[in-house]
Amino acid sequence: MEFRCNLRCVHCMIEGTMDRLKPESTADFRRILARNARSREWDGLILTGAEITLNPNLPAMARAARDAGFRHVRIQTHGMSLDRPETVQTLVEAGVDEYFVSVTGPDAESHDAITGVPRAFDRMMHGLDLLDAFEGVTILTNTVVTTRSFDRLAEVVDRLSHLRRLRQMEFWVYLPMAEEDDKNLVARHTDVLPHLRVAASRAQALGRAVEIKNFPPCLLGDLAHLVLNEQPELHIDPAFWPEFMRNGFYQCVHRDRCAATDCLGLSTAYIGKFGWEAARLSPMQYDPRHRRDAARQILCN
Repeated sequence: MEFRCNLRCVHCMIEGTMDRLKPESTADFRRILARNARSREWDGLILTGAEITLNPNLPAMARAARDAGFRHVRIQTHGMSLDRPETVQTLVEAGVDEYFVSVTGPDAESHDAITGVPRAFDRMMHGLDLLDAFEGVTILTNTVVTTRSFDRLAEVVDRLSHLRRLRQMEFWVYLPMAEEDDKNLVARHTDVLPHLRVAASRAQALGRAVEIKNFPPCLLGDLAHLVLNEQPELHIDPAFWPEFMRNGFYQCVHRDRCAATDCLGLSTAYIGKFGWEAARLSPMQYDPRHRRDAARQILCN
């Protein structure tokens, strides 16, 4: 719903297309709302973009979504705009109850270097602290895993440990939206692995749910069930998809013999940089999704 952004993140997935992608129209948005008002087929709505909080109509969109029967309204944001108490108050009162906030590093030096904007970390952290004071609010975080962040994932978990309303932490392994890693941001999976395991385990010990995306589950062992590459139904400018598919998906020498059904394999850029990793990857004998579903059922009980 918005393709402007006031950060300059080095890992931005849409930096090459941001200027030409068009937000979903008001008419399309209203059609979604009308459909859900009739059918109640969706439980939640995620409003996103480059930076959704730059859209002045965000509170009105949230209120309209609630009126149309969406029980949850989430925004995906870098969190800088949440450093103003009046902004947080307005969004909460409008019905935004879930906040998916990007945290690129555990301190101002690392976070601001990746986002390209001074004080981005301090403003984001202040926003998280403001959100943490509201009953009924759920905070989720996402950290993009690159060569510039993978060795500090556990520190991110530790830095956010005080947040009471942080329910879920996600770690999205970087996809370059290209056939080559021109920015040298693609990290080798085996280098990422020990740091990812520690971060996931620490987050779970704090009572957080954990999701990992774009990482081979066969490398994670007993944490393989944390890989979840499924996404909500996405409404976006069709011009996004040809660029997205440049990543290349489901490429693995073991694919025909592997039971994992939610693995994206290796990207074209990864293969070009590190090869097929045939000796490091292995076909799974079970589908990690089954264990994940069972864990969720136990949690719900």
